[in-house]
Amino acid sequence: MTKKKTTMAEQIEKLPLTSFDIKEEQIQKLKELFPEAFTEGNKIDWEKLKLTLGENVEVGKERFGMNWAGKADCFKTIQQPSIATLVPDREGSVDFDNTENLFIEGDNLEVLKLLQKSYLGKIKMIYIDPPYNTGNDFIYPDNYAENLSTYLEYTGQVDSEGKKFSTNTETDGRFHSKWMNMMYPRLFLAKNLLREDGVIFISIDDAEVDNLRKICNEIFGEENFVSQIIIQSNKRGQTYKEIAKTHEYLLLYAKSDEFEIFELDKEEDSLPFEDKDGKYDLWELRNRNPKFGRFNRPNLYFPIYVSPNTLDDDGLAKVSLIKSKEYSVEVTPKNSEGVDGCWRWEPKTVNEAIGKGYSVLVAKQRRDGEWNIYQKSRKNTTKAKTLWNDSGVISEQGTIELGKLGLKNMFDHPKPVELIKRVVKIGLGEEDVVLDFFAGSCTTSQAVLEANKELGGHRKYICVQLPEPNHEDSIQFKAGFKTISDISKERIRRVAKKIKEENPLFESDLGFKSFKLKPSNFKIWDTAIERNQESLQSALDFHIDHISPKSIEEGILFEILLKAGFELTTPIQELKIENKSVFSIADGELLICLEKKLTHELIKGIAEKNPSRVILLDEGFQNNDQLKTNAVQIMKSKNVLNFRTV
Repeated sequence: MTKKKTTMAEQIEKLPLTSFDIKEEQIQKLKELFPEAFTEGNKIDWEKLKLTLGENVEVGKERFGMNWAGKADCFKTIQQPSIATLVPDREGSVDFDNTENLFIEGDNLEVLKLLQKSYLGKIKMIYIDPPYNTGNDFIYPDNYAENLSTYLEYTGQVDSEGKKFSTNTETDGRFHSKWMNMMYPRLFLAKNLLREDGVIFISIDDAEVDNLRKICNEIFGEENFVSQIIIQSNKRGQTYKEIAKTHEYLLLYAKSDEFEIFELDKEEDSLPFEDKDGKYDLWELRNRNPKFGRFNRPNLYFPIYVSPNTLDDDGLAKVSLIKSKEYSVEVTPKNSEGVDGCWRWEPKTVNEAIGKGYSVLVAKQRRDGEWNIYQKSRKNTTKAKTLWNDSGVISEQGTIELGKLGLKNMFDHPKPVELIKRVVKIGLGEEDVVLDFFAGSCTTSQAVLEANKELGGHRKYICVQLPEPNHEDSIQFKAGFKTISDISKERIRRVAKKIKEENPLFESDLGFKSFKLKPSNFKIWDTAIERNQESLQSALDFHIDHISPKSIEEGILFEILLKAGFELTTPIQELKIENKSVFSIADGELLICLEKKLTHELIKGIAEKNPSRVILLDEGFQNNDQLKTNAVQIMKSKNVLNFRTV
């Protein structure tokens, strides 16, 4: 039997139409670290891996960790690729062609999978306000097999009896498990999107804070826990057993030890003094730690001398340091009073500060006549604390803010803007991106826009919200909002309009690109199809026309963009080559042609633009193998490194 030769045309790689393969990525990471543990068929040899790791392998049955009903299926959920896409919604957008903000309407699990290629390791901060699992919260299905089809049925986009996502009641035998099965895959996928210096903030209350910390410890690593901030969410308190509940939590985890948290600006009155060098506060030099004293910190225990005759209008006096035997000859300053103490600075540092003059160290007399020594602190920022209890973070403030936008009673328990704005200020740099995949009323979007207005910069957001239907009898539906995501988008529009009206010269990005989760524009082979002649023939007939008849060109373009690993905000320019449309991505790095009838001249014209990558529709070759072979040769001759069809 003669072996069939592989033609040049058959060697053109196809662009994968599924989302990022998490399992394959994990295997490749393991292979990079332990190549000796892999067999010829790229399978893991567990015995060799154990030998490599030696004593660090846990072999006992009893080990520290957390398990629950359905945890194994969480990994099936993570590993199952998405075959969906994100379709642009220009009508629902604001300034679509120029904005770098994103609003995505869809099931956040599917969306997170679709973002893996394009946004892997690019997000500086994630903030989410997931369901608290109080017994009345909306809970996503925890069956790993329920994905895009479930979402389409739930949102009424396909003919079906429909599936209902329901509340998770305490009478359910898997009350905590269902919530954890919903959270685990989403947090796992979210971690991949964070930069190495990235952080995640999660709002939660007592119902699941313990379980959430255990999940985060497993996914992010216990060593990457940063803080559990207490938020005083109300003043009066809620009925909570015998104690009135007035708080909830904000968990903070980092991607790695490279994480960066920024400081907050001090209040206007926090720098009460002023001299020729500017405003300042007083920071006591004495070390108040009771563990430190004359006997265990002798190098930090010495007298500093005050000159009372140098008092200024603020009651501050100059100081000087006795030069002990260790630091030259012993000299006691004239007309001065010595103040003993265990200080934060050693004598050399104190002397250097005094040498700089009156602007660094001063003394202030207490009511009892004794003196305190202070450093003049001109620092105008401060670290965030673990207790946030000011009026701006009270829960009802969020409801008031929606009312001011004309959206009163449109959303239950929206987060206050000041709360999320504070998170934005300590978590985001001026050009960074925040992801919120439980966007709700889109407080995060408003917080980003207001932070840009107040601080300058171009912080950006990606918000994801399920189009949860509003009941026909609801206030929301009667106001014209069929889904929760409709309210979310309207809030962003109204906030942007208000900012522009109040600040006509404000030039930062006030728009957003809107996308909707939809089935792929391409007919993707169903691997679960029944293996019989009738089913296979039907599937083959279905795939004769590779592109769905409902597809539009822009939808196809963005699907290719996303699955080729480009961000949804990547600049796109339409070129004309041989009177045909060709899309230039990222200043010509990638050229995409969606023409359904390719020619030799068109292919040559594309290659002559010298792109790094080219993607053409397979349908465009019209089954002409010779044209495909020529296309491969043309691309090679022009050093196109990556040529694929779809």
